[in-house]
Amino acid sequence: MNRYEHLAHILGERIEQGLYPAGHRLPSVRILSDEHGVSVSTVQQAYRMLEDRQLVEARPKSGYFVSLVKRQAGLPATCRTPQRPVDISQWDQVLAQITSRTVPGMISLGGGTPDVSSPSLKPLSRALAKVAQRSDSSALFYDTIEGSKALRDQIARLMIDSGSHIDAQNLVITTGCHEALSIAIRSVCEVGDIVAVDSPSFHGAMQTLKGFGMKALEIPTDPVTGISIEALEMALEQWPIKAIQLTPTCNNPLGYNMPDERKKALLRLAQCYDIAIIEDDVYGDLAFQYPRPATIYSFDDDGRVLLCSSFSKTLAPGLRVGWIAPGRYRDIAIHMKYIGTGATATQPQLAIADFIQQGHYQTHLRRVRQQYQQKLCLINDWVVKYFPQGVGVSRPQGGFLLWIELDEKIDTLRLNRLLEPEKIQISVGSIFSAAGKYRNCLRLNFANLDENRHEAAIKRVGETVHEMMKSS
Repeated sequence: MNRYEHLAHILGERIEQGLYPAGHRLPSVRILSDEHGVSVSTVQQAYRMLEDRQLVEARPKSGYFVSLVKRQAGLPATCRTPQRPVDISQWDQVLAQITSRTVPGMISLGGGTPDVSSPSLKPLSRALAKVAQRSDSSALFYDTIEGSKALRDQIARLMIDSGSHIDAQNLVITTGCHEALSIAIRSVCEVGDIVAVDSPSFHGAMQTLKGFGMKALEIPTDPVTGISIEALEMALEQWPIKAIQLTPTCNNPLGYNMPDERKKALLRLAQCYDIAIIEDDVYGDLAFQYPRPATIYSFDDDGRVLLCSSFSKTLAPGLRVGWIAPGRYRDIAIHMKYIGTGATATQPQLAIADFIQQGHYQTHLRRVRQQYQQKLCLINDWVVKYFPQGVGVSRPQGGFLLWIELDEKIDTLRLNRLLEPEKIQISVGSIFSAAGKYRNCLRLNFANLDENRHEAAIKRVGETVHEMMKSS
């Protein structure tokens, strides 16, 4: 993160926390320059960034002021979850969503795809071409089961930013984060086991549990602080839970960053009951704060955390390159990798390793994080403008996903069916629950917002919700 981005983050947090109220005159460029030991131009760049986010407005000959407060939606409620393990359903709905993405002309507002059009990805395209044109044929052969040593070295370097210090030999390259989660689950659980999950939770992980014949126990999750440690402890006292699976940083779909103290408390609880934690960190590098939040894995000193991630959300999903740091479960994780897909494709591994080594990865992250922050402001404005008053809207601290809670009378499955003839698709809330809860919720993606195309689509979603409420 550049100095101006860091300064903009500090000022933005102060504004959002109410330390600088609406209409308040902000410190002058000169004062901030002296206070933070940066140049005048750095402060001006920071203020321009805050103007783009519509947090700050410049007034001629008067300086910078906090923008007048816009109508802002409240947070989604912490949902009451089933008090028992359940067999996971919703596969038909998940399949319908991933199938409809290929429909020509479909505006997919709810998928989990990042922006792959950024100019900062051009060096990656060149790296892929260079690997494909190599005079030797090494990139056409299998690599080891653990994956490319060059890539594992680079990932180990990247993990330092999240507080994790790991030897490359303790990493295993996977075919995306989905395979990493699959390996983690199979490494610590068996058919019939119970896995505690945050709720709402990533539907892909839950469908993996379903496929392996396991049950999910949903734990109430706060939209700001994450999974309830208190509710989890009560569940551990009552049920033979084998593992905890969650996304504590840039959560999907709520977008929160779980505070470090709660991450440590979760780890202590897992140690007390001697169970594993499967940590999905696939969005972690897209956190808006600097430095990025620490992983639970970084606090672990006995190898019970299996950390899963990939480049599918930070670079491009089509690369299908992820990894797992399996801790004490390394040997069984390698076996699970072998009987699953075997070695991961060699060429994209080598290209990504080169992309990172040349310094392009951090440059790309800086660009897209700034873009996603700006797009978040844009989609928030549209939701406030076009959706009914009283909706609950998440406050993403990173990534590119927004969770919206509608009136209880609204069924988003029906909403999606009404939108389909207009070639508009949302992610319905029920697929983020093992028991099919959150039927009045939906997830939106703001990574690729285009004002000419997407504003009209989101307006239509809001109008349809209004119509449904009138007819209910």
